[in-house]
Amino acid sequence: MKEYLDEAKEELKRVDHIIYVSLKYTRTVDIIRNAIIRLVSAYDYIIEALFIYNKNQKKIEHIPKSPKEKLDALVRMYPEDKKLVRYLALYSFLRELIKAQFTRREEYRRHVTMISQLKNQTAETDIDVLEDNYDKEAKEFLEYAELLMDLRPHD
Repeated sequence: MKEYLDEAKEELKRVDHIIYVSLKYTRTVDIIRNAIIRLVSAYDYIIEALFIYNKNQKKIEHIPKSPKEKLDALVRMYPEDKKLVRYLALYSFLRELIKAQFTRREEYRRHVTMISQLKNQTAETDIDVLEDNYDKEAKEFLEYAELLMDLRPHD
């Protein structure tokens, strides 16, 4: 379980580097996509750690295989947890972004944007959106997961 959280921290370090170094200098949609892929990977590790924790606590018997099954199972395990549901919704959205068709706008400029065509909407991802998702959501999710697993002191 701890190994998965350590891997998630490493992925988040990579995302940090991508956003604050690579993206600042290259400003391409490919770098934005790479950051999103790394964010999803970090979320995957955190979710896996949550499942291992719950299995060790004998709250579940087996760990689901697919990401969709894992999301559904976590929502069932923590039905009253609005914070967790919010983090999982973002994770689901990021997974959709990776799979979606996209176009590029203003590459090699400050406002480089990846425009993704999702089922019901168009999503625009730029440097600022990426920073918000990384700084606010991904880091908070890691801390919150550690709190859920009693690995961090309660506030």
